[in-house]
Amino acid sequence: MNKQHNNYDVIVVGTGPGGAMVARDLAKSGKKVLMLERGGKPRLRGSFLQYLLYQCIPGHSMLFTPQLLGMVRGLITGGSSIFYYGTCFPVPFDILKSYGIDISSDVDEVKKEVPIAPLQDSIMGAKAKLIMNSARQLGYKWEKLDKFMYQDRWTKDQKHGDFFYGDPNDVKWSARIFVDEAVKNGATLINNALVKKIIIIDNTAKGVEFKNNGKTCKAYAPKIVVAAGGIGSPVILRKSGIAEAGYNYFFDPLISVTGYIKGVKDEKELPMSAGALLHDEGYVMTDMALPKMLNTVFALAALRFHRLFSHKKCVRIMIKARDTLGGRLTNSGGVRKWLIKEDREKLEKGYRRAKEILENAGAKGIYKTWRLAAHPGGTVKVGEILDSDLQVKNVNNLYVCDCSVIPEAWGLPPTLTILGLGKRLAKKLAGAKAHRTDKKRLRVAN
Repeated sequence: MNKQHNNYDVIVVGTGPGGAMVARDLAKSGKKVLMLERGGKPRLRGSFLQYLLYQCIPGHSMLFTPQLLGMVRGLITGGSSIFYYGTCFPVPFDILKSYGIDISSDVDEVKKEVPIAPLQDSIMGAKAKLIMNSARQLGYKWEKLDKFMYQDRWTKDQKHGDFFYGDPNDVKWSARIFVDEAVKNGATLINNALVKKIIIIDNTAKGVEFKNNGKTCKAYAPKIVVAAGGIGSPVILRKSGIAEAGYNYFFDPLISVTGYIKGVKDEKELPMSAGALLHDEGYVMTDMALPKMLNTVFALAALRFHRLFSHKKCVRIMIKARDTLGGRLTNSGGVRKWLIKEDREKLEKGYRRAKEILENAGAKGIYKTWRLAAHPGGTVKVGEILDSDLQVKNVNNLYVCDCSVIPEAWGLPPTLTILGLGKRLAKKLAGAKAHRTDKKRLRVAN
């Protein structure tokens, strides 16, 4: 890498919601920001093949536990928000406040900057409405869910797969939108930058060592923000000498419960349109429409070969549980965690409830799929490894901002929470004195 980069105020590792928010706000405030992203930045096509390449490569973006539970993550500019279902859940303000963090005003600001609202009736699909009506008949508080979505951009001609496989039309909000804003405001983005470690001297973060195009590079700045996700961040910190990272975490296990109803053929359903949070039982239930190819994959995984071509009649409910903290990551990011009996029972209880709802709606041939997991976190907890400013304890100028910082499991998608934390951290770092130097700030070792 021949280009030399000078005079950075902040280096941000990772471009998911946390990293993108920090980088964008700092760039807008006049800071010189370097963003390092492990994945590439391909043009989003909304294709199943692109989804597989960036979300489902075993050992890379798809990790497996010893119980063969598959955990997905997006290694691409924008992180997992490229492939998430755009569902916005409330922030656990009380939990964060107990650790000295108040992001209520920050979240209010975020809500003015990203599109958050329940789906319009004209967009909500027939299957989601059928499930909602059935659940309400049975006494469930089944309500519409907020979506990160520019609903005025949605048209009947919109490809169904765009929402699932990477939206080229930006109907669904993703962190890539903020990455692009950061770059427009002067930030530098380097893709395919695999961060090896943080350079720490005398208990102070000085820079980042990373691989790019086969070369080892070193970039320096007075502030470092690691936002590489619940798996990536603890692995980087551990390689940087912070050995306690990557233990006792959560990963929100989930299953889907599938049935078939004749006469309902809405093929452009969006997932997680509505649902019910059973907080005391420790899980959430939502509708879960999938496009044709993903329906086929789920049917194959459940050995329902006779259902491979029944996607038009398919109705599905997802059960996502709040799992018990536990397990460890390997030094290379392997997931070594087991679902204990209590967590399996949550999923089983959710299955029974979902089956009842689908049967009441007239579904037949109901079955449950194998377990998956999403948005791992709690691997670099506030209160243990981080202080209330998201700074690593005993290491000056090193911060973490992603799902890894969340101190307790709560079993819900964390995007709004992470955006709020990112905005709060950006304000803190924007208040720091800007770094100015004529010295070379990026060194390449052959």
